Amino acid sequence: MNVLVTGGAGYIGSHTAKALANNRHRPVVIDDLSTGHAHNVKWGPLVRANISDTATVRSVIKEYKIESVVHFAGSALLAESVAHPLSYFQNNVGGTLSLLQAMLDAGVKDIVFSSTCATYGLPRAVPITEDETQKPINPYGESKLVIERVLDWMGRAGQLRWAALRYFNAAGADPEGELGEEHEHETHLIPLTIGAALKERDRLQIFGTDYPTPDGTAIRDYIHVTDLASAHICALQYLNRGGESRAINLGTGKGASVLEVIATVKAVSGQAVPTVASPRRPGDPPILVASPDVARKSLQWEACHSSLENIVETAWRWHSQASRREDLQTSTSKVSS
Repeated sequence: MNVLVTGGAGYIGSHTAKALANNRHRPVVIDDLSTGHAHNVKWGPLVRANISDTATVRSVIKEYKIESVVHFAGSALLAESVAHPLSYFQNNVGGTLSLLQAMLDAGVKDIVFSSTCATYGLPRAVPITEDETQKPINPYGESKLVIERVLDWMGRAGQLRWAALRYFNAAGADPEGELGEEHEHETHLIPLTIGAALKERDRLQIFGTDYPTPDGTAIRDYIHVTDLASAHICALQYLNRGGESRAINLGTGKGASVLEVIATVKAVSGQAVPTVASPRRPGDPPILVASPDVARKSLQWEACHSSLENIVETAWRWHSQASRREDLQTSTSKVSS
């Protein structure tokens, strides 16, 4: 298929574009590069544009004969969404409405949407199933929930078929070393821990050491980005064979604490990780772990690369290589000057 990948220059989007190409599909990336990187687009054309530009999206769909859409484009920082709620709704909801209009105009019916476990808010039970009440506690999660509801109503109207994939904690890097996690303002635990091990930051903040968990730190369900990418292929195939539109959790069913992540980074890297204990962040649940049962049954998908050791090993390899490249560029620049 010819698949439009919105936000395909970003972390998960670029890994998914590679997976699409490896499965004989052609990924056509549309990305405004506000947070993504053009060097991540290696397996198909890149159109630099914002998805809120309906006319451009419609033109891209026509030019490249797009048959399906995988939708990643949007803003995704929790704290930033609390500080700037309007921009999050404008970008995430407004941009998606423009994309859906372009799809409707062009007669493209299948969409796989990058949703999030943040739509659940503070869950009542763990592991979290798709039947859990959705009560987001930040504008980011709320914006994703609004989109899910729009997709549901459009599906009921017979205008499209959709799968909303509710991610838990995406982590790791491409095993072949071509792609990794590179954010201008990093907020994710594993790259932050690796940064401390590489001495790129003084120390790692541990937010909360008094949770009701075995070691007192928060527990999260980490899923390898390669597994996430393969789930999108499975979701496209699921829709293509007539699967019912629905939301699906993507996780492993197992959790790792902050201290377990730190210990794994130490073991993989052989480096110390200086830390400092800080108070809990408001709204952070003690435990977030997915039930992956629906994904197994509906998508015939399972997380195969998501052991914590493998996640950290691939991330460490990518970040340490990136650090060496930066050191080399710095030394070369000093010599040339």
